[in-house]
Amino acid sequence: MKPKVLLLPVFLGAVLTVAASTLASGSPPPQRAVSSKATITPKPVRHADPVLVRRLRKTVWFWESVMDSRPRVAIKAPLHTVRALRFWRRQARSITFRAAHPPHKSGWLCIHRYEGRWSDNGDPYWGGLQMDRGFMSTYAPRVLLRRGWADHWTPLQQMWVAERAHRGGRGYWPWPNTARFCGLL
Repeated sequence: MKPKVLLLPVFLGAVLTVAASTLASGSPPPQRAVSSKATITPKPVRHADPVLVRRLRKTVWFWESVMDSRPRVAIKAPLHTVRALRFWRRQARSITFRAAHPPHKSGWLCIHRYEGRWSDNGDPYWGGLQMDRGFMSTYAPRVLLRRGWADHWTPLQQMWVAERAHRGGRGYWPWPNTARFCGLL
């Protein structure tokens, strides 16, 4: 133990001598090299494309109006933020999946098989489910104003309008013969 105690003053004396000679020479003391990983750089601020966010929001609101589901969803974040982009992307993915799977899709496809083409434009019935003017104006007034008669609608839009009538209490009765052929009545 005594040899260690004797070495400590010798070591401290050597360090002080080197420090004093460095200060006397006027040169700065040697410094350690700092790696570039140790430096702190601020994270870049990420912005979302507001055009993409508006397009996603428009898709969500369009399918909500066609499906007549719940009121329009909204978010308080500005459109250029990543948070808004994630929110509207998630909403668009969810609603397009729900829109692609109407509750009675197999029934509507069976009725369509006996009724006509999706783009059938013969007056007084239009579309693949043969909707007349009164049916379209009652169950899809907004789609009728924007897109015209049912022959200009997509098959999913036509099925969702028929689904709206089905939920409204009419069931499959607007198509009595074909619904019987399909076993729906």
